[in-house]
Amino acid sequence: MEGFPLLTMVLFLPLLGALMLVFFPRAWENSFKYFACVVSLADFLLSLIFYFRFDGSTANFQFVDKLPWIETFGISYFVGIDGISLFLILLTNLLSVLAIYSSFSAINRRVKEYYILMLFLQTGMLGVFMALDLFLFYVFWEAMLLPMYFLIGIWGGKGKIYATVKFVLYTMAGSLLMLVAILVLSFLNQSATGSYTFDLTQLLQFQVPIKAQFWLFLAFFLAFAIKVPMFPFHTWLPDAHVEAPTAASVLLAGILLKMGAYGFLRFALPLFPNAAHDFLPVIVTLALIGIIYGALVAMVQTDVKKLIAYSSVSHLGFIMLGIFTFNIIGIQGGILQMINHGISTGALFLLVGILYERRHTRLIDEFGGLSRPLPMFAVFFMIVTLSSIGLPGLNGFVGEFLILLGAFKLNWIYAVIAALGVILAAVYMLWMFQRVMFGKITKPVNEGLKDLSLREFLIFVPIVAVIVLIGVFPNLLLRKMDVSVEHLLKQVKAKYELAMPDKRR
Repeated sequence: MEGFPLLTMVLFLPLLGALMLVFFPRAWENSFKYFACVVSLADFLLSLIFYFRFDGSTANFQFVDKLPWIETFGISYFVGIDGISLFLILLTNLLSVLAIYSSFSAINRRVKEYYILMLFLQTGMLGVFMALDLFLFYVFWEAMLLPMYFLIGIWGGKGKIYATVKFVLYTMAGSLLMLVAILVLSFLNQSATGSYTFDLTQLLQFQVPIKAQFWLFLAFFLAFAIKVPMFPFHTWLPDAHVEAPTAASVLLAGILLKMGAYGFLRFALPLFPNAAHDFLPVIVTLALIGIIYGALVAMVQTDVKKLIAYSSVSHLGFIMLGIFTFNIIGIQGGILQMINHGISTGALFLLVGILYERRHTRLIDEFGGLSRPLPMFAVFFMIVTLSSIGLPGLNGFVGEFLILLGAFKLNWIYAVIAALGVILAAVYMLWMFQRVMFGKITKPVNEGLKDLSLREFLIFVPIVAVIVLIGVFPNLLLRKMDVSVEHLLKQVKAKYELAMPDKRR
């Protein structure tokens, strides 16, 4: 397959499917969902080639496609993957398939538009993880906002307009600052080298002046911190999650929240290493506050979906802590936890969506004793809940363990505070599970609820398989990202030390 633009094909296949769907006549309405699912599934199967053909012994970008685009300003179509982005791409395609498949019974109006937007969103998300040109990265970063805006705004709940406007305003504010920083970075490079470029590999060879690093890192930080979202930039998240349709919540929690953390790893740390070190105490403090705050707020929620939304604030705090340990154990734990959170929290939103379809409520008090009428549902719910709290043998444990180890190497106090977040997660998740699934059935309507259908069963089988596979064999992921993470750390350290004499002056 050498010379074949596989990465470009995987990137644009969902968009091609969306464009084809535009021309489907309305009379074919029953085929819209099947076509979208087949396109998304085909893209996932194609992307599996990346894993099997990926060379984990090199830190070089692989499957690279590069073409000139706006040559006057050094802008190119430049995409590639390494050990940091590989599994985020696979996760994006896996969750996209499951999100589309889960929508078959939930979406019954404007069906054609819904699946067009879902496929368009898939391409936007993939582009963020593949782009190696900063201008191209920004294009994909903004492009994914449009379909998510409409998915929440059209198919969302009662407060959908407020939630969508808040989501867009928060994200756009950070994005515009990042765009200014990208342009300034290219201008600084032009002043030093005589030519404009947005090529990441070229910009990494450029030593950004110390004073400029502070402001440029701050701009990137705000854009990425809002997307993560870190405390106190998180307030858009619960509203967006609660009002979004189930599939949009899955992709929002599973993929979009990871883009901020990925942005720190791919751009902010290697481009501005000195500023990143200067910001370390602030970012670690905010991450620790987010871990505890998210857990405590989740504990008092009466809505299952809002509880899971606030749990994401806590889990993403762990990821940010892992990234800013600046050691290989913590960063690998952070990347692994991005994958784990996407799988576990995405599955939790799917489970809550199934309950909502049957009862049209998400209030915990409306449930209780559901393990009797829904035994198969209870089994999957239990496995995913235990995965979310980090039970040994399941995926969540490995990521949290590595993050805590990395945090301990940085400062043992950080590890102790973060460990408290693990305990609190077990409290609010198990308490929620107990109230929903066990006890007496206090609402007669719950006695007649139907257990999982075959389609719903098929959604959770691959999720549970991946949860167990990562929990038992984490090296399947870790060995592919090891060299890339090590190279990133060496790059950051070298540029940091090179600038230290200037900083002392």
